[in-house]
Amino acid sequence: MNAPAPVEPAAPPAASGAAPAPRRRAWPRPRFSLRAKLALLSLLLLALPWVGYRYVKEMENFLLAGQTQALMATARAVATALHDRPQLMGIKPRTRGTPLETEFALLPGEELLEPLPMPPREEEPASVAEVEAILKGLDRTTSRIWVVNRDLRVLALSGRLKTAAPVDESKLAWWHRLWRRALAVVVPPPGTRLDAALDRERLARGREVHEALLGVPGARLSEARPGQAVILSAAHPIWSGDKVLGAVVVEETTHSILSLRNQALERLLALTLAGFVVAVVVLMGFASRLSSRIRRLRDEAESAIDARGRITGLAAASHAGDEVGDLARSFSALLERVTRHNAYLESMASRLSHELRTPIAVVRSSLENLHAEPLPEGARTYMERAEAGLRRLSRILARMSEASRLEQALAATETERFDLRAVVAECVNGYRVAYPRRRFEADLPDFPVWVRGAPDLAAQMLDKLVENAADFALPDTAIRVGLQFRVTTAALSVTDLGPTLPAELEGRLFDSMVSARKRDGDEEPHLGLGLYVARMIAAFHGGTLRADNLPGGDGVCVTAVLRLA
Repeated sequence: MNAPAPVEPAAPPAASGAAPAPRRRAWPRPRFSLRAKLALLSLLLLALPWVGYRYVKEMENFLLAGQTQALMATARAVATALHDRPQLMGIKPRTRGTPLETEFALLPGEELLEPLPMPPREEEPASVAEVEAILKGLDRTTSRIWVVNRDLRVLALSGRLKTAAPVDESKLAWWHRLWRRALAVVVPPPGTRLDAALDRERLARGREVHEALLGVPGARLSEARPGQAVILSAAHPIWSGDKVLGAVVVEETTHSILSLRNQALERLLALTLAGFVVAVVVLMGFASRLSSRIRRLRDEAESAIDARGRITGLAAASHAGDEVGDLARSFSALLERVTRHNAYLESMASRLSHELRTPIAVVRSSLENLHAEPLPEGARTYMERAEAGLRRLSRILARMSEASRLEQALAATETERFDLRAVVAECVNGYRVAYPRRRFEADLPDFPVWVRGAPDLAAQMLDKLVENAADFALPDTAIRVGLQFRVTTAALSVTDLGPTLPAELEGRLFDSMVSARKRDGDEEPHLGLGLYVARMIAAFHGGTLRADNLPGGDGVCVTAVLRLA
């Protein structure tokens, strides 16, 4: 402890009339653990189902293109069988000037052909039966084939549009039904309602039929809500020379493609969920293991120095081959070097005291011999100075040897159960005699306080604390010694009124060779070993030492917290 730290100069006052600068509020930075960060990174796995969905959509487009080409090939094959056979198409001579026309007329301002009304058929001609016979071989397919002539008269029809039968969910397990219902929200099943009626108006407005009657093969996909099956139709013209006699229209539903697409999406979703769960479990397990290793390394680094100031090694991830293992080995190597240096510093006091004893003995004997010799009167002053310096050096060596001897004594001292209150009361009575110029106050409980340790060592610890307080307490102020009984510990405190602890000694006051006293030329040496010895004794009793400034800033309280017996 020393004088109070200097007060920083106050900031210059603001200019007159100037508004104070607004203080920016410091928002706390969010803290994310490794597990939280890896969990956020695992969300990137959600990009995989999107990529898979885009791939499935591309495959759906390819399948639709393939189905369109297949329908166009079928229409071309049927049209080839009907080429150059006008008698099969029911073509009659054109009658001009009558209200009924068998030809197509272009409407003003339009490019499509609009059919004109025709008289109803009274009987089925033989040509229609022959066309139906040609289409008979295609009746077992999943397509529907129309043959129409130029007046949009349906000459023959083969096949029907088929859709898959709905699944009977009553025969499925409960979890399968639940999965299908949950999946239907994401991937709706293809609809089964199709506009399969042979409507003359719908046929007339078909773009692919108009293109075929103009001599260009065409295809069309009927409009529907997303995800529902629709009708895909392809039309090919029937030629007779350079004239179009009619068209072959082949239709098929997209139910099979949508079913394949839904199956792919279902498997993709199931695999994605399974993969995401597995990835999250693996990442969280890895993050937990990594976090536990880092926390264990942190705990070992914090406890690398024990209560006696001894440095221990690290064992967390010391044999691992990753970065955490490298960090642990680096810490271990650093602590090993610090341990060797600390051991050297601890042994330096005993080495110095051992090496200096002989020169001191030689100087002492020489001074004693000089006293027996006749010396000039002025030499007596130098003799007294030499003897004072020798006594001072002897006390320094005694203090340096005290710490090393105490460490050796603590290792061999046996503990016992004793009343700490009685030891403190006896010591306070002795302090009143040893420090006649100081006033002591004792605040002790009315009952015994039993601890386990050594009573003489506890008294030595209290001696160091009181000696430190006596050096810093202001004149005519009392030194207060208190003992408080807690649940599992006893708190022994020494309070003095005087200078407060400086900030630069925070956490270092009880280290070896640390002193807050001023170098004022006092004959009494101060090596900073008194509180260090007190800390070793407190650790021997299973306790700790701490020093705090008083709330009013007028003194210091040093407290030893010892474990009860």
